[in-house]
This record gives sequence, C-alpha cells and structure tokens, in this order.
Amino acid sequence: MSEQRQEHQGASRGPASGGPGRGPMGGPMGGMGGMGMPVQKAKNFKGTLRRLMGYLRPQRFKLLAVLVTAVLSTAFAIYSPKVLGNATTKLFEGMMGKINGDPNAHFDIAGIWQIVVFLAGLYVVSSIFSYIQQFLMAGVAQKTVYGLRNEVNAKLGKLPLKFFDSRTNGEILSRAVNDVDNISNTLQQSLTQLITSVITILGVIVMMLTISPWLTLILLLTLPLSMIVIRGAASRSQNHFKAQQMELGQLNGHVEEMYSGHKIVKAYGQEEISVAKFDKINERLYVSGWKAQFISGNIMPLMSMVSNIGYVFISVVGGIMVTRGTISIGNIQAFIQYARQFSMPLVQTANIANIIQSTIASAERVFELLDEEEEVLEAANDTDVKLASPKGDVALRNVSFGYKEDAMLIENMDIDVKSGQMVAIVGPTGAGKTTLVNLLMRFYEINDGSITIDGLDITRMKRGNLRSLFGMVLQDTWLFNGTIRDNIAYGREGVSEEEIVGAAKAAHADHFIRTLPEGYDTVLNEEASNLSQGQKQLLTIARAILADPAILILDEATSSVDTRTEVYIQKAMHELMQGRTSFVIAHRLSTIRDADLILVMNQGSIIEKGTHNELLAQNGFYADLYNSQFVGGGIQKSVG
Repeated sequence: MSEQRQEHQGASRGPASGGPGRGPMGGPMGGMGGMGMPVQKAKNFKGTLRRLMGYLRPQRFKLLAVLVTAVLSTAFAIYSPKVLGNATTKLFEGMMGKINGDPNAHFDIAGIWQIVVFLAGLYVVSSIFSYIQQFLMAGVAQKTVYGLRNEVNAKLGKLPLKFFDSRTNGEILSRAVNDVDNISNTLQQSLTQLITSVITILGVIVMMLTISPWLTLILLLTLPLSMIVIRGAASRSQNHFKAQQMELGQLNGHVEEMYSGHKIVKAYGQEEISVAKFDKINERLYVSGWKAQFISGNIMPLMSMVSNIGYVFISVVGGIMVTRGTISIGNIQAFIQYARQFSMPLVQTANIANIIQSTIASAERVFELLDEEEEVLEAANDTDVKLASPKGDVALRNVSFGYKEDAMLIENMDIDVKSGQMVAIVGPTGAGKTTLVNLLMRFYEINDGSITIDGLDITRMKRGNLRSLFGMVLQDTWLFNGTIRDNIAYGREGVSEEEIVGAAKAAHADHFIRTLPEGYDTVLNEEASNLSQGQKQLLTIARAILADPAILILDEATSSVDTRTEVYIQKAMHELMQGRTSFVIAHRLSTIRDADLILVMNQGSIIEKGTHNELLAQNGFYADLYNSQFVGGGIQKSVG
C-alpha cells in the first residue's frame, strides 16, 4: 500500500479520533491521557473561527440564553459549599458548647434543617438551569450542523468531475462526515463545558477570596507546579501519541489491503508474510500505545499529588486560623471543597483548548471543500431548453480540451454521428476515449469548439436534461444496496412492474432473476457481491433499456465474464442498441466489426476513421491493433 493511502487510513477516522479523551457523557476526561494527544492545527485559526461563528449568528439569542443559564447553574453550584459550611459551623458550635459545659448550648436543629432545605433547593435549581442549558445548546448545535451539512451536500452536487477524480473517496467522506461530526460534538459538549469551566474557575476564586485571601494565595502558589506537571507529561506523551496514530493508520491500511485481496494473498502463498507484517506493525503500535497511555495516565495522579500538597498547607494554616478564631470550621470545609473544585476545571479547560484546535482544523477542511470551484454555471436565459423528441444526431466541431490549459489532450476534433449509428472508439490506454465520453455528457467543459445534439449546443441545456438523453453501460458495474427491482428502475421514475420485467427479459436477465430465492425482491448487498459479474452486467443493461435513452454509451462489458455469459450480454446489448445512437468504447475489436463508424484515437487525436473493412484496407494503426489481437503479434499495441 502506498504511503498516501496508509496516511489516509489513519486520517479517515477524522480529527476527533486524535483529540483528547472523552468521558461517558462525551465531555473530555479532565486530567486524563487526552492531554498528550497530538492535535491537528488550523492554518488560519482566527479566520476559520470567525467564519464558524458566522454559522452560529442566527442562533445568537439562544446562545445568550445558554450563557445565562450556564452562569446561573454554575453560580448556584458554587455557592452550595459555602451554605454547607454554615451547617457544619452550627453543628460544631453546638458540640463545642456541650463539651465546654455551657448550660445554654444546644444543637440548632431547626436552623440546620433550614440550611439543608435551602441547600437542596440550590442543587435542584442548579440542575434545572443545567438541563435548560443542555437543551438549548443541543438545538443550537444540531441546527447549526444541519445547515452546514446541507451546505456541504449541496456543494458536492455542484462540484465538477475533476474534483472527485483528484481525491480519494475516503478524503471526501472524511470532510463531509467526520469533520462535520467533530464540529457537532464540540458545539454540543465542549463549548458548554468550556463556558462552565471558565465560570467555575472565576466563581471559585471569588468564593475563596471571600473566605480567606491568605488561603487562596496558598492554593494559587501550587498552580505553577501543576502547570509544570501537565506540560512535562503532555510533551513527553505527545510524540508517542503521534507514533500511535501513525502505526494505527498503517495497521488499518494493511488489514484493509490484505482482506480486500485475500484471494490473491492465498493464491500466492503470502499468508505468513502478511501475518508477519501485521505482527511487526502491531508490536510497534503496542509499544507506542503503552508508552503514550502510561505517561499521559500519570497526569491525574501527579495532579492529585500537587493538590494534596496544597490541601496539607491549607489544612495546617486553616487549623491554626480556626484555633485563633479568625475563621470558622465550616468555612475551612467549604474552602477545601472549593480547592477540590478548582483543579478540575483548569485541566478541563486545557483539554477543551486542544479539542477546539482540532475542531477549527476540521472546520477549515470543511470550508476548503465549500470554497472549491464549482461547475461552470449554466446559461441563465437558455437553461430551460429541452429536446422534445431527441433523435440522437451528435456533432463535434473543432473541439479542443485539456485537463491542464498548457497541455491539450484533444485538439480540433470533428465528428458527425447520425441518428441510429453505432460509433466505436478504439485506441491504446490514455488515447482519450473516456475523455471524449465525459465531454459529451459535460462532466468536463471543452476549452474550444462546440458539441451539438440534434443541432442544439449542449451548453444551452441543463446538465440534468442533457444527461437524461444518455444511457450508460460501463465495464465497472454499479449497483446499490437495494432490491433488484429498484436497481433496474433506477434510471426512470414511475415505471410499472410490467415494464421492469419487460426490460429484464430484453436484457436476458429475467431467467436468472426468477431463479433467485426472492426473485425481483432479492436485496443486493453494498458491493452486489451476491451476484456474478455477468449477472450484474445484465442488470445494468436492463436498467439502460428501461431508461429508453436516445444515445447509448457502452464500455466493453464482456471482458471479465465467461463465453456463455458474453453471448447473453452481446445479445442484450444488440437489443439495447436498436434504433439508438451508440458510442462503444471497444477493447475487443471483434465486437465492433459491424460498427457504422470506427474512430481510432491516439494521444487525444482521431488518427483514422471508417468502417472495419475500410480501416483494415488502409493497413494503418487500426490494422496493427486488430492483427495484434487476432494474428498474435505486437501485444504492446493491444487496446487498453
């Protein structure tokens, strides 16, 4: 497998997979191993962030409500330890009075119950506001991502074929699915957690200052030590996490490659080599994963150690202050609770900062997709032009085309095809045969000249109207996960059962369909591997027959089937071509002897044209190709 593909296997899981660890509710596990995870960074963080915020602008009032509810929920939760400390103080005062023999000493049960009820009310109100916050944020996140996902889907429908030709399916899917999901998760979970963590940090500091500025200073002095611990562990583990992601990508790539080609692996006896390679990669993955998890897993124990050092100092100093009567024992209890609340939001904020970096990188990748150059816009005044009764006359006049402007593949091509003619296109690999078909259907725009159908320039028709004139039967069959009936009816809406069966009979597919357990209701799997190659080809021909197009494009459909199936397919294709203009990309020259016109292409130019006998009589390039297949010489000239 190439390095590019291996790299893609690691990346296709999306940036989210390389981000900080997440807890049961989807939020980052504060202080856990996620601190050392490698983070994909955006090239233009500020610009991408501003653009992403633009998608949130329609939800700004709900976001404001989220902020208000987050503040209220956190404020009530932060105030609760102070209230609980008051209850502890009352209990302590009553107990000390009894110990000292004060006859007026008593436990203020009523006052304590008031505090408990008030405390329960605080927790309930805090939970209610937290619920409202999550409810509102879920709507904000999903509506925002819903709009973004629709925009991405619409964009994919407007992109030219060259965009898909130059990128792997996995890369496009990663941007459209993984990156959008990463944005969704961050908006839903990490953004609210960031707001809550920041408010908690500020609120806890304020509450600690109201209790004791000196104890607050002691706690804050432990912060630099905490930062040193986090930074040291994160920097050491990050290299191991990077190695882990790289090895995981290689392992995924190796497994996919071996299992997709397991028959070839077995046929050549390469099982032991494949297993040995797997074991080697797996061993490297184990070592890097163990080191990464061990080092990053020590962050929380080290943070606990630093926190405990702070607790010791707070307890000692607080105890002295209690004995001197400068602070109540309930306030010391509250302060210790605040100290415990203080460290977690700090680590969570650091984790969320990594997640946001990854999310902005994902957003940047999505925006790059949205900014891709679209297909040439259709003429505003002529887009409703349709051919009411298409005949199939096709003409190319001085057509020039190149995938790059400085490297023309086709120059000054002229072709005249009359309705009902069969035109065969032959030539070596890279001659431009498929390119010519792509130009006819406007998958690519020509650089110069014109292409007309029945005298109408194809640029005056909507692409959908133009492509509805064509039917395609390709060498690589495409069938989707659905019933055989649905696959045959794919190219035409509102067809009846009789028409579907009629098309299948015309394609010589009806017999084998009825031998299947479910007949026309048989469900094809994702790769249609529950049918043979020949059966799949017959279904695509039945689909083309049912679509009833004016013009057919046929890629040699019999190169990978047995002789008997080839006969059926040839009969079905002959039935399909009756009365229609047909363009046949030919690999086996024996199949095009009866063609009305044969176009011989080489390096983007038509170097010969005529009937089979005329071209053989010329004793030129076509004759060499034909003889190389049937006389036995010149294999290097055989058609690609």
